[in-house]
Amino acid sequence: MIKRQLQSNIEEKLFQKKVIILYGARQVGKTTLVKNILASFGSAGKYLSCEQISVQKGLESRDVEQIKTFLGDYKLIILDEAQNITGIGKVLKLIVDFFPEIQIIATGSSSFDLADKISEPLTGRNFTFLLSPLSIPEIIKNSDQAKAQAELESYLRFGMYPEVYTLTGETEKIERLNELASNYLYKDVLKFEKIRKSDIVKKLIELLALQLGQEVSSTELATQLGINRITVEKYLDILEKSFVIFKLRSFSRNKRKEISKSFKVYFSDLGIRNSIIQNFNPMNLRNDVGALWENFCILERRKYLEQAKETKLSYFWRTYDKKELDYIEESAGKITGYEFKWNSKKTFREPEEFKKQYNAEIKVINPENFWSFFGIK
Repeated sequence: MIKRQLQSNIEEKLFQKKVIILYGARQVGKTTLVKNILASFGSAGKYLSCEQISVQKGLESRDVEQIKTFLGDYKLIILDEAQNITGIGKVLKLIVDFFPEIQIIATGSSSFDLADKISEPLTGRNFTFLLSPLSIPEIIKNSDQAKAQAELESYLRFGMYPEVYTLTGETEKIERLNELASNYLYKDVLKFEKIRKSDIVKKLIELLALQLGQEVSSTELATQLGINRITVEKYLDILEKSFVIFKLRSFSRNKRKEISKSFKVYFSDLGIRNSIIQNFNPMNLRNDVGALWENFCILERRKYLEQAKETKLSYFWRTYDKKELDYIEESAGKITGYEFKWNSKKTFREPEEFKKQYNAEIKVINPENFWSFFGIK
C-alpha cells in the first residue's frame, strides 16, 4: 500500500475546531486515506458511508441532540461521500458550532456538488484538501527514482490511479481502467441538473480526448455535438468540477498579437483518457505522444504545487503567427515558460519576443530532466 503525501497534511489540521473536506474523483483513494487516519484512533473513531440510506436518515435532522445521539461519543468521524446527505452544509455547521470537540472529515467525489452545499454554511469553518491520483514523488517514496524512470511510459499509457498502478499485468490494467471509465466516470457528471443526454456528454468527452493538447473552442464543440455553446460550457464546468478534466487558459498581455480567448483541456488521469479512445498502445506506435507528455507534465506539476501549497497562475501562450509555449507560470511578478518534449533530441527554438517582452526564462522539460519540475531533487 502506498502512503499518500496528503495524509500528514490532513493530520496536522485535526482538532482545530474545523471540518476537514477531502475532494477527489471516485476510486482515487479517498476512502483508503481516511481509513488510514482513522486506524490510529481505534475505538475513538467511526466511519460512516453517506451512500447508505441509514446514514442519510440519521443526519437529516436539524435537532442538535438527535445529531449527537446518531453520531455517538467519538473523537473522529468520517463522513464518506458526504454530498449524499441532504443539507450537508447545515449539518456540518451544527456539528462544528455545538460539538467542536468532534473532528469531522467529510469526503466528496465532486466539488461541484459538495462545494455548493457547504460553501456558505461552512465559511471560515473548514480546511479543504484535494486528493489526486498517485504522484511521482509518492511513487518514489514507496520505491525509488530508478523504478519511476523505468515506468515512465507506463504512466502515460495507464495513468496513476492507485489500484491500476498496483496491478502488474497490462491486460489487468486495461480491464480495470475500462471498468472505471464505464462505471464511475459519468456517475457524478450525469446527475447534475438532471442531465438526460448521456450520449452527448460521452461524445463531448471523446472529442476532448481526441483534441488533447490542442486549443478548444466551445462554439466548435457545440457545432459538432448539435447543441448550443452555453450547454457545452455548462458540461465542461461539470466535467472539471467532477475531476475528469481541467482547463488551461491562454496568456495574453498583447491583444494585437497574442491569442486571448481560447483554452486547452487536459485529463486528470491519462489512463482514463486512453480508455475513452481505446488506445493503450506503446509510445512508439502512437501519434499523440507529444500531447500525452504535455498532459502528464502539467498534471504532475499541478499535483506538486497542490501538495506544496504553492500558488502559481498557469496558462499556455500562442500568437496569431503560430509562436507558442506549452505552459506558462506566473508568480510574484516572475514569468517562466515551459516547452514539453518527449524526444529530448528534438530541437526547440525559443520565442525570443516572449523572453524579451516578459523578461521570462524558458525551460524545456523532457524525460531526462523532469524531476525538479515535479518537486524532486
